Amino acid sequence: MTLWGGRFSTKLNDQAWDLNSSLPVDQRLAMQDVDGSLAWADALHRAGILSDEEHASISLGLATVKKEFTSGKFLFVPSDEDIHTAVEHRLTELVGAAAGKLHTGRSRNDQVATDFRLWMLGAIPTLDAALKDLQSALIEQAEFAGETLMPGYTHLQRAQPILLAHWWLSHYHPLQRDRERLTDLTARVSVLPLGSGALAGTPIPVDRVALAESLGFAEPSPNSLDAVSDRDFAAEYLFCATMIGVHLSKLAEQIVLYTSAEFGFFELSDAFSTGSSLMPQKKNPDVFELTRGKAGTLLGLLTGLLATLKGLPSTYDKDLQEDKAPVFAATDTLLAILPVIAGALRTITAKPERMRNAIDSFMMATDLADYLVGKGIPFRETHAIAGKAVGVAGEKNVGLEELSLEAYQALCPAFEADVYQVFDPMKSVEKRNAIGGTSLQSVKKQLAGIRRFQSLDKS
Repeated sequence: MTLWGGRFSTKLNDQAWDLNSSLPVDQRLAMQDVDGSLAWADALHRAGILSDEEHASISLGLATVKKEFTSGKFLFVPSDEDIHTAVEHRLTELVGAAAGKLHTGRSRNDQVATDFRLWMLGAIPTLDAALKDLQSALIEQAEFAGETLMPGYTHLQRAQPILLAHWWLSHYHPLQRDRERLTDLTARVSVLPLGSGALAGTPIPVDRVALAESLGFAEPSPNSLDAVSDRDFAAEYLFCATMIGVHLSKLAEQIVLYTSAEFGFFELSDAFSTGSSLMPQKKNPDVFELTRGKAGTLLGLLTGLLATLKGLPSTYDKDLQEDKAPVFAATDTLLAILPVIAGALRTITAKPERMRNAIDSFMMATDLADYLVGKGIPFRETHAIAGKAVGVAGEKNVGLEELSLEAYQALCPAFEADVYQVFDPMKSVEKRNAIGGTSLQSVKKQLAGIRRFQSLDKS
């Protein structure tokens, strides 16, 4: 049974049928399709299209279909072109001719757009919860890190000492922005297309405001042409997913580096590492490498949908059948990655001594310049003087803390014996006490703010 064959004299070519069928993808919308149909049946009943008996019969039949989906007992048949056909076909078997009235005033165009939005309204909280759990893993590590120091990097070159806790939290905030983007997106997803028909709106006097409320949407769509063609929400969802992937990739790249023998800052738990089939000594960070790789896949899903949407000529075109697969794939990818990365981070072991040993006095060259600023010398001059000190130490193959006071005073008479205090990395960290800085006090405030937010965040 197809929903459109009346004007055709021959059946669709078998290969064309396979190409046209969307059931392998959109059967994932089964529960949403039934819920949408139940709400539409209610709307038709209130509009006087369905009698009390027809409405009761259809509602009972749809409830049976829903139970079959829930239990896994629903049987698809070869003629089911899409999930809408499958539901209507089974409903007809259950309640007879009354099922034929259910599609009055609606189209698969507004039906699938509604199903997809309903699915996404359910997916966003699930994805948000997984992000929140990963954030919790980062917070736990930050709290455990305490006063542990590590080298901070720019351009992958040693830059300035920072607190390990500050580094962990630097990955919390991008995930928070990701969660905020998903929350912001929810308002644009929560617009009901049902009642827009194929493109021009339904002729049935349904109460679309009540219909929207019954399905949990914030409002009905204001323009039927736009409603059936709008897939901005799908593209935006994929953008959010891609940004999550980018942020996870950044974290993964740093874990891959920091667990290498060259860095040795972290060690992964055996439960989240793999070995080599050839080299017995290997302990590979595969889960992080896979995360890094899948970020590229997510980006491809986004660009693929955007390319599909570019330049479509009318309200609904069959190209839009390509909207769901990338969204489903992106969701599945992230929901596979996020709990694994959270588990890996919770069981990672930091190596404080290795991190501390990677901090040398050259990383306090800025502190050396700031020392002279405290003597009233302009920073541009002190920057140059500190740079010369770095050069002299390099020529002598010694650290900045090993240069004699005479050598410093030869560069600038303002240097005094207390200059050597600037090479204490903890003192360097403690100077960065402004909001957002890496000092102990600043990081404690940052953690306290995060904890306050978490206590309010019940999502």
